[in-house]
Amino acid sequence: MNLESILIFLKSLAKNNNRDWFEKNKPKYLKVKLAFEDFLESLHSELLKFDESLAGLNPRKLGFRIYRDVRFSKDKKPYKVNMGAGFSSKGKMEQEPGFYVHIQPNNQSFVAGGMYMPDAENLAKIRQEIDYNPESLKKVLSDKRFVKMFPNGLDDFDSLKKAPKGYPKDHPHVDWLKHKSFIVSHYFSDKEVADKKFVKKLSEICKTLKPLNDFLTSAIS
Repeated sequence: MNLESILIFLKSLAKNNNRDWFEKNKPKYLKVKLAFEDFLESLHSELLKFDESLAGLNPRKLGFRIYRDVRFSKDKKPYKVNMGAGFSSKGKMEQEPGFYVHIQPNNQSFVAGGMYMPDAENLAKIRQEIDYNPESLKKVLSDKRFVKMFPNGLDDFDSLKKAPKGYPKDHPHVDWLKHKSFIVSHYFSDKEVADKKFVKKLSEICKTLKPLNDFLTSAIS
């Protein structure tokens, strides 16, 4: 599965992010969309080898729309310059752990896993699980292969500055408790994305991060 055609189209779109250009190139976009859906289908087949919770999904329906919601944004460009999809048991990672795949030129492609912005109830459950059962999360985050794939550990783009309410500031795992999302990410070069072995490589990385998803699933169940 070669995704080079997707990267080429998205580069052009980034330079011509307007409706006139997009409409003139709609046939190219539809071919690229089809190629992306083929890619998602291939990836889904690989993910099923180690994650049975994804069995009921239609992978061709998991891609996110390329159209941006510009109602509340100062940036009025109408189209995303990436293609993304979410895999989780109910689909698209809505209030549940899963895998997110993001294809974007200029070495901005990545795969992420875990749980993004859990609601208040789920966030409280995850923090409680960390408090009661920190060794399980420590085991996940300290695994040698996990560290190799995700050397930065949990992404801290939206962490609290102080310990969350109800937890002491000197809690031994306060850095984990401060998180409002529990996500890890691994980036790819354009060369890696265009390689015919990309799906296999991607699925192996997802397999490595699955224990994090399992921990989070257990916490919110």
